[in-house]
Amino acid sequence: MPHISFVQLVSRRYERGAILLTSNRSVGEWGSVFGDPVVATAILGRLLHHSHVITIRGDSYRLKEKRRSGLLQKAAAQEAKSEKTS
Repeated sequence: MPHISFVQLVSRRYERGAILLTSNRSVGEWGSVFGDPVVATAILGRLLHHSHVITIRGDSYRLKEKRRSGLLQKAAAQEAKSEKTS
């Protein structure tokens, strides 16, 4: 199978089939993600046409689990300790 870019994938699927996409970046940041605001606008135009956007706010399950297990607090404490000794 030949290698295709994300832009080509979105263009080929546009109005032909569904695309489910998740991102931890807002659509306003996509210009910097793709390194080209024009390309990002073209992709977003196709993705957002006929779309349903669901925005979820808050910590991820992985982050919540790390906090619950104490791993995140331990990492923050170690980082603070290393900053004091530097």
